[in-house]
Amino acid sequence: MWKRIGRLLIVSVLLMSLVSGCSLPGLSGPSHNTVKIGTVNTTESAIVSHIVRLMIEKETHLNVEMVENLGSSTVQHQAMTNGDVDITPTRYTGTDLTGALAMEPEKDPEKALQRVQKEFYKRFDQTWFDSYGFANSYAFTVTRKTAEKEQLKTVSDLKRVASKLSLGVDSSWLKRKGDGYEGFVNTYGFKFNRTFPMQIGLVYQAVGSGKMDVVLAYTTDGRLKAFDLVALEDDKQFFPPYDASPVARNDVLKKHPEIRDILERLAGKIDTDTMLEMNYEADVNMKEPATVAKEFLEKHDYFKHEISGR
Repeated sequence: MWKRIGRLLIVSVLLMSLVSGCSLPGLSGPSHNTVKIGTVNTTESAIVSHIVRLMIEKETHLNVEMVENLGSSTVQHQAMTNGDVDITPTRYTGTDLTGALAMEPEKDPEKALQRVQKEFYKRFDQTWFDSYGFANSYAFTVTRKTAEKEQLKTVSDLKRVASKLSLGVDSSWLKRKGDGYEGFVNTYGFKFNRTFPMQIGLVYQAVGSGKMDVVLAYTTDGRLKAFDLVALEDDKQFFPPYDASPVARNDVLKKHPEIRDILERLAGKIDTDTMLEMNYEADVNMKEPATVAKEFLEKHDYFKHEISGR
């Protein structure tokens, strides 16, 4: 009987500890040995974040916690400055130049990268690393059939036929200052016959099915491949560059310098076609982003680098 009461007391103590949020010794890993990765709610962010996670787990003795589905780049940035996350693996130059830094857009990709690197270090004590090698930019997009029929390779080529074409675009882009529709017309010197605002996720099917002639899409979206679409070259560099890089807090890099090595080695390792293919695997072939990330790293042998003892 007393043994039974003793066992019940032990169970009660354990339950009370769980309810109160207190952890008993040995039941949880040390928080000082954990890094937090923050992602926004896009397939691309999830895939790249898992690439970073898997490399940290493979090459270090650190635990990694994923803080997923942060609502926007603004929320992601706030989480970094608050210290709620340590690394944000997908940040885009054009987005944060005008967003977090409230600066004018920069059309030159190299200058844009230099500006965000300098300002993030100075203002936020964060390191903005060199680009992975891909940019997720806006692109005017048509079907391959239309591109071949009208001989379209660049956005300027659209001028010959724009008066008879319909354009489907992200609703917010039509009224956006700077790199919105008004700025586009001023730069390229022509308008489309009709413009239709719609959710960005619907534009691919709209042009693929012939309901729209031209749509504004993202250059790394896997649905470009799924619908056999052609992204036209922005030959006047109207859109600012959106080169993707990881960003990490400097206090975390100082504490865990091995993370810096990992993030630096990922520079130039993912080009636009590769990112598009990985997004396609997740969005169209329905693979989990973590699986896509693992397959990518295994294909490249985790870039042939491991610490001893792992």
